[in-house]
Amino acid sequence: MSSPEVGTTVVHRRYVPYSDAHYAGNLVDGAYSLKLFGDVATEMCIVTDGDEGLFASYSDVQFLAPVRAGDVLEVTCTLTRVGTRSRTLDLAVRVVARGTPTEDRPGAATVLDEPLLATTATGTVVVPASAG
Repeated sequence: MSSPEVGTTVVHRRYVPYSDAHYAGNLVDGAYSLKLFGDVATEMCIVTDGDEGLFASYSDVQFLAPVRAGDVLEVTCTLTRVGTRSRTLDLAVRVVARGTPTEDRPGAATVLDEPLLATTATGTVVVPASAG
């Protein structure tokens, strides 16, 4: 396995089911994005270090736009710093499609012309000394 390289990016896509709506207007809570960040960070650790690693901290978490049930999200994780055992990650959730239900078409949805940046964060993960 090669050394972890700054700039490595992992991307996940996820449909937000209506069962995850938590608030009026089919909004999901902010923790939903953080869970997705954990998933993409785990894959990053596997790709770069051959280990699932552990999430140590978040900094500068920003909730910039709503995430709703019926959305299709793109979650990105980019490796920005490599320490001996720690890794710094830039994380983002973008809405790439949004449900647009009507009474006549309850399953209607639209692909957005431009993805909507919904959540960003910086995260730190740690991997075992024997990884990498």
